[in-house]
Amino acid sequence: MSSTASGRPGHRQRPLDTDRPGGLHARIRSAADSARSTPLPDLPFSAYRRFDDDGDRLAYEKLYFRRRALVTALVAEAMIDPAVRLDPLADALWSVCDEYTWALPAHEMHATRVGRGMDQCLDLFAALTAQLLAEAVQICGDRLDPRVAARVRDQVDHRVLSLLADDERPLLWEGWSHNWAAVCGGCVGLAALALWDPGPRLTRVLDRCRSAQLTYLSGFGDDGGCAEGVGYWVFGFAHFVYFAEGLREFTGEDLLAHPKAAAIARFPGAVHLGGGLFPAFSDGEERPRVPAGLARQLARRLGVRIPAEAVETTDGGADLSRDWADLSRTLRWGAPDPARAPEPEPSAVYLPDLAWLVDRGQGTAFAAKGGHNAEPHNHNDLGQFVLAARGEVLLADLGAGEYRKGYFDESTRYAFLHASSRAHSVPRVDTREQSPGGARSARLLKLHLHACGAELTFDLAGAYEVDGLTALRRAFSWNRDTGELLLVDEVETERPLPLEEVFVSRLRPELREGGAVWTGTAARAHLGLPEGCVPHVETLHTTDHEGAPDTVHLLRLGFDLVEPRVRLPFRFTVGSAHGGGGPGEVR
Repeated sequence: MSSTASGRPGHRQRPLDTDRPGGLHARIRSAADSARSTPLPDLPFSAYRRFDDDGDRLAYEKLYFRRRALVTALVAEAMIDPAVRLDPLADALWSVCDEYTWALPAHEMHATRVGRGMDQCLDLFAALTAQLLAEAVQICGDRLDPRVAARVRDQVDHRVLSLLADDERPLLWEGWSHNWAAVCGGCVGLAALALWDPGPRLTRVLDRCRSAQLTYLSGFGDDGGCAEGVGYWVFGFAHFVYFAEGLREFTGEDLLAHPKAAAIARFPGAVHLGGGLFPAFSDGEERPRVPAGLARQLARRLGVRIPAEAVETTDGGADLSRDWADLSRTLRWGAPDPARAPEPEPSAVYLPDLAWLVDRGQGTAFAAKGGHNAEPHNHNDLGQFVLAARGEVLLADLGAGEYRKGYFDESTRYAFLHASSRAHSVPRVDTREQSPGGARSARLLKLHLHACGAELTFDLAGAYEVDGLTALRRAFSWNRDTGELLLVDEVETERPLPLEEVFVSRLRPELREGGAVWTGTAARAHLGLPEGCVPHVETLHTTDHEGAPDTVHLLRLGFDLVEPRVRLPFRFTVGSAHGGGGPGEVR
């Protein structure tokens, strides 16, 4: 197959920038200069074994991802500069070929369950590595020492491509209808396209990779919602698009013409809270970033505009992406045209398959979710909600916790704070949290979107294994113009029960007479407390997804339910933390 510095023929390119300070090309050159003077960190067994020894993933993964970031910078420089010396890149590629495995220790099952060694463990990151190395060889062409190119070809074939080309046994991820199928299938397919000429082996790989993409799409409802959150939408859908475009160039088939593709592409715009902020439901994050090249291609191919505040900047700011596919496609496709006005985001959106409601106004935002407790990256969080104002989250969803051994084991997952009900603003009934499982679901009772906001009611009783609980109706009445949320939990029981309401924030609430106040840098939330409750603030010290210290404050309100039907109203008001008297002002 042909090899060019810009990638495969047929890509329509728009110049991204020049080498001006802060431009993407300048940042790549700077990162490559650093990579040339920075030895690739070792991947010692003492770090590899930590996952089995004490559950720690980060000790090894930080070293692993640092290696990939350094290699990515050198390949990107080779892509933009045909004259650059490739000796440091050749050493880096050779070193990656020396690695014991391209997979992560946490993913050993992808080898052991099929009786393979770790050199043939095909997980997300082995697939990403295969694409990085294969396209490095393609981009460099004759400039790269043929001994290095031959070794890369051999290792990518042995570790990755042969598993789909020469072995009919299905891989675990080929049947998973979430990001794994898209990323693994997409990267493997593009690696094969970069290295192989047409023939039976390439056909077999592409057929299985295409099938994996269709499995990925089957995990979405018609509303296009991603239960894993926007961050995992970026990871999965980006690699779906990258493969779809590579397949279209090679065969003419257009996976982006799939009936679900446009709705999936619109997901970030549908759930954007404003200012680049998103609900961090499930293992999500509040401020994921969409690669600029992906955003431009979705606009060009599907007419979908990603919210500008959520798109990665190509002019300085964050570190260079370590994901080769994201960086290389941004170099090829360019960034979205800033001169074109984005599509207006509707004030309120309800995604019926996902059971998420998102509503945003001028400076205020609200989101709530139903669904069930067996979703991908599931948290036991039916009835969870978030409140934000002035771009600041006040009542929060913590999103993903630190991934450790047991976090993805259904028998131990809900012992982790972030995945359990303890870390969500949902009731605890008779001392019991919500239970996991697909049968543990929220039943939609009411949905009304109106000019000033939305009304939404779920029955959450099915989420709890509590004898005597017959109904737990959680009703949200949200007014975006005033920044007011009335939350009412109506509980029906056959016997007296204790119930505890919990409201979660990274801001410590200040308890005042008859209320609680959460004050941030720019925004504030006030809660009027109903009579008969005893408020208590519990502070928890945990770690976030990156392993950094994180502090969480739980406002706990206890009630003794004696009557067979009890109505518990909670009135929140959100707005500016400072004076000004605007809508949603909290005084």
